[in-house]
Amino acid sequence: MDTDQAQGANVGTKVIRANQFILEDETGKDRARLAVSKGGPALGLFDENGKPRAILILDKDGPSLILTDDNGKGRAMLVVDKNGPGLSLLDENGKTRAKLIVIKEGPGLALTDENGIDRAVLAVGKAGPGLALYDENEKVIWSQP
Repeated sequence: MDTDQAQGANVGTKVIRANQFILEDETGKDRARLAVSKGGPALGLFDENGKPRAILILDKDGPSLILTDDNGKGRAMLVVDKNGPGLSLLDENGKTRAKLIVIKEGPGLALTDENGIDRAVLAVGKAGPGLALYDENEKVIWSQP
C-alpha cells in the first residue's frame, strides 16, 4: 500500500451516508457536529471548552446562522426567510439591540434599548427614506418622513 492510500487520500469516488458526523479534537472533545433531523440539517462548531460558537441551521423557514459568545449565548443571528434577509445583534442578556432587514418594501435598521423597545428606526421605502426616534414608552419624539 502506498503512503497516499495509507493516509486516507481520495483514491476514487466514495459516498458515506449517515445522520450525524462528529469531529473530535486530539483530546476527544467534540469540535464540530453535522446532523440531520426532521427539522433539517444543522452544523455546529464548538470551542475548546465545548461551548457552541457557530451554528448553521436549515429548516422549513430558510437558513440561519447563529454566532455565540464565550458563554455559548447567541450574539449575532443572520436569517433568510420568506420576507428577506435579516441580521440581529444581541447583548449579553440575549436581548436584540440592533436589527437590519431587507424586505420587499426596502431596507430597515432598528436600534433597540435593553427593554426590547425600538428607540431609533431608519427605513427606506418606495416613498423614500424615513427616520423616527422613540422614547421609552414607544412614543415618537422625532421623525422625518
